[in-house]
Amino acid sequence: MGLPTLEFSDSFLDSPDFRERLKCHEIELERTNKFIKELIKDGNMLITALRNLSAAVQKFSQSLQEFQFECIGDAETDDEINIAHSFKEFSQLLNTVEEERRRLIQNADDVLITPLEKFRKEQIGAAKEGKKKFDKETEKYYSFLEKHLNLSSKKKEASLQEADMQIDKERQVFYDASLEYVYKIQEVQEKKKFEFVEPLLAFLQGLFTFYHEGYELANEFEPYKQQLQFNLQNTRNNFESTRQEVEKLMKRIRSVEQDYKAPGQWTMEGFLCVQEKRPLGCTWTRHYCTYDKGTNTFAMSNTENKSGTKQVNPPEMFKLKSCIRRKTDSIDKRFCFDIEVVERHGIITLQALSESNRRLWLEAMDGKEPVTVYLFVCSVFLNEAGFNFVKKCIHLVEARGINTMGLYRIGGVNSKVQRLMTSAFDMELDPDTWDNKTITSGLKNYLRCLSEPLMTYKLHKDFIVAVKSDDQNYRVQAVHALVHKLPDKNKEMLDILIKHLLKVSKHSQMNLMTVSNLGVIFGPTLMRSQEETVAAMMNIKFQNIVVEILIENYEKVSNCCCDLCTCAFAQHKILSFALHFRNAKAMYSCKAEHSHELSFPQGAVFTNVYPSVEPGWLQATYEGKTGLIPENYVVYL
Repeated sequence: MGLPTLEFSDSFLDSPDFRERLKCHEIELERTNKFIKELIKDGNMLITALRNLSAAVQKFSQSLQEFQFECIGDAETDDEINIAHSFKEFSQLLNTVEEERRRLIQNADDVLITPLEKFRKEQIGAAKEGKKKFDKETEKYYSFLEKHLNLSSKKKEASLQEADMQIDKERQVFYDASLEYVYKIQEVQEKKKFEFVEPLLAFLQGLFTFYHEGYELANEFEPYKQQLQFNLQNTRNNFESTRQEVEKLMKRIRSVEQDYKAPGQWTMEGFLCVQEKRPLGCTWTRHYCTYDKGTNTFAMSNTENKSGTKQVNPPEMFKLKSCIRRKTDSIDKRFCFDIEVVERHGIITLQALSESNRRLWLEAMDGKEPVTVYLFVCSVFLNEAGFNFVKKCIHLVEARGINTMGLYRIGGVNSKVQRLMTSAFDMELDPDTWDNKTITSGLKNYLRCLSEPLMTYKLHKDFIVAVKSDDQNYRVQAVHALVHKLPDKNKEMLDILIKHLLKVSKHSQMNLMTVSNLGVIFGPTLMRSQEETVAAMMNIKFQNIVVEILIENYEKVSNCCCDLCTCAFAQHKILSFALHFRNAKAMYSCKAEHSHELSFPQGAVFTNVYPSVEPGWLQATYEGKTGLIPENYVVYL
């Protein structure tokens, strides 16, 4: 479901799979670009062709009905679902307007055409320019790399060092172009979710203004408009917080050495040149290779297709016997090593892309020159001093600053915050010394720097899975159950904090800090994935929803005397959901009796099947719609 995630670390590997995923995004952007052009064309027709208004509106409405959002990730938030469904809502409204036969349309160009054209030119246009740069640097880098790898090891050391420096420079330029292109293309995919809808929303509002007979229709539309604006603002806030984290991740990835081994399904993977012996000598062919240490399997795919077709050849699979570093004086190539495999007689000589890249391959294959990476993390702990610090901060905020506009959103001066963090653990907080912004930033900084996030790495995925459910009641019960699985200190600290945030949200008319805004701020603070990947960053929006549920349902979630059966049932369900995300097939047909149930024929195949909170029922997805199905009507596949 949805577009595949593009990891920044894949830019270093530049694998065929990465290129294929990148192509999916490029096709989607081109489709979006064509759709915007068509939408602009339809809008101009609506403005200028008053005599053909009926036909223009119908075409415009049809375009909206047919377009479907594709979001990054395996699930969507309620806001994204509502935004994705909004085009169909707009289409229905336009059909209703068409029945009234009104032809007063003014100011549509400024509120509809210009923003869409601006988005197409500035955002999608920038992505296309990034693609041109990326393609240019790709061709340049691999051309230079091929020449570099063909250098003789018998050349002078100074010449080789100069060549190494030049290839490093070209590689960095290529990596920068790749990282920037991946970042831009994902940014455009995310921004289209709200920058598409907002111009249309403004256009529709203007259209209703000039329809005298449409006054009642506009009033009926008002609640949906407010909800959609709320969804858009939430999505925009989620985008901003996610973008900041993604930018930090990109900078960290960029600062890592070029031959960085990114986490993945393989022990090691990347491009290697394979020596192939010929009657009149030998040739070197570039292959994309993978190695799985668990199964001792080595695979290589020839990426130099001579026929000119784009088809990727199937990989050759081998069982590895041994791996030996090749001495430089024994071959007229650099960075070489030999492997022996079960399926072939003799050795296979491989050439890595650099000396450090060879060391990584040797380490993965139990060869020589292992590489050890040390990571140092500065952290604080959840102890008595931390509890006292948090309580002092909360007391001071509630005593004098709970009505401060932008509370927790507006950060303090970094030097002051650092001074607070180093001194306030051993002394009382002087209200005259520390302002509200410094206090709130210090509190967030303490929670963010814990050696493990407050809601723990262990339960992180369970919390995320819980709020991805379409069942609102199930979300609350599952989060409730998971909170009571936290360690006692973590649960105590969470209770103190959420109780405080509930008080803050009750003053939102003054401080503008709604539950949604607090979720955006404290989602990444209280929860974070142990893996630093783009896919993990895309789940920040679900972390925000977890915090929203905790605030909105504080009394229920904090109640330790909950029904043990209900709590245990919810724990069982969430674990079942997390571990058994299965498919199923209908043995009988069924007709839905309620809106939250699914109708389906015999033989229907369901995806994302997991137990519901209601006994005897399952949650499932069928033909793009999610709802309840009877448990005894299906069998698991």
